[in-house]
Amino acid sequence: MRADRLVSLVLLLRQRGRLTADTLARELEVSTRTVLRDIEALSAAGVPVYAERGRNGGFALLPGFRTELTGLNHDEALALLTAGSGRGEQVFGLGSALASAMRKVTDALPESHRATASDAARRFLVEPETDLLSRRPIPEEVAGATMTEIRRAVLAGHRLRIRYAATDQAPQWRTVDPIGLVTVRDRSYLLATRSGADRTYRLSRVLDAEELSEPARRPDQVDLDRAWRERCAQFLSGDHIAVLVRVAPQRREDLMSSAVAVRAAAPDPDGRLRLRLEVTYQDLRHAEWALWQLGTDAEALAPGALRTALRDRATALASLYGDGV
Repeated sequence: MRADRLVSLVLLLRQRGRLTADTLARELEVSTRTVLRDIEALSAAGVPVYAERGRNGGFALLPGFRTELTGLNHDEALALLTAGSGRGEQVFGLGSALASAMRKVTDALPESHRATASDAARRFLVEPETDLLSRRPIPEEVAGATMTEIRRAVLAGHRLRIRYAATDQAPQWRTVDPIGLVTVRDRSYLLATRSGADRTYRLSRVLDAEELSEPARRPDQVDLDRAWRERCAQFLSGDHIAVLVRVAPQRREDLMSSAVAVRAAAPDPDGRLRLRLEVTYQDLRHAEWALWQLGTDAEALAPGALRTALRDRATALASLYGDGV
């Protein structure tokens, strides 16, 4: 909305001082022409914004101007700034809203606490791109317009039409009753029901979405954490096989990408420079194929049937090539 954008524009000028129209346009994700129109609107409303010409020119506010926003104490602002310093911009298409909220949080602080809280927040790093063991998986992307439709339907309690590309199937339209959104390990999911049955949709596979005006058929209250645990338990209790694997850190992503799910991950307790992961595969044949691709960079610790299958395969290969031609 334009009113929110005007507030964000004022906050940017208050916190950073003089800024060019191009810089403001990038921050607000609008065109330069829109920024100029907004500047005119602010001036007409009595906000003391002025332009400075020249090479180092731009727009600025008269010194001492302050917007009227609800104040926060130091720890409250620090908590919000720290939460917003992670990877929230990638969650559910709320990047612009998060940036705007962080500007308002900073501006809401008393002058004496503003710099202190901002500096303190920079001392905390939440969910960085890399960890000490290996690079994190690349987050899955969802088109902005699609994510907006899904988010609106979830919050408004409306039914939702999605064009979904299930594994090994052509994309199909389906109408669902959305319950909530979940993000875990850089993957996001829509929890919903379809014809009364529980369904979980991976958002990266939703190619298009349309919020309907019809109310969703769902309970008024929901325990999303409990619902997610139940979905996970149901999924993992099927015909899948749980596998305990010792893997080289540089091959962790390869292992995770081939698995249906990752249930646990930790450094190897034997003290080796390896990781120990508990992963789920579709069946024994799938697990054998996936671990064979990793060669000596991975060792299946359990179940015994998988170790036997891999040993027999290796023995057969060694026998084939052992005597030469």
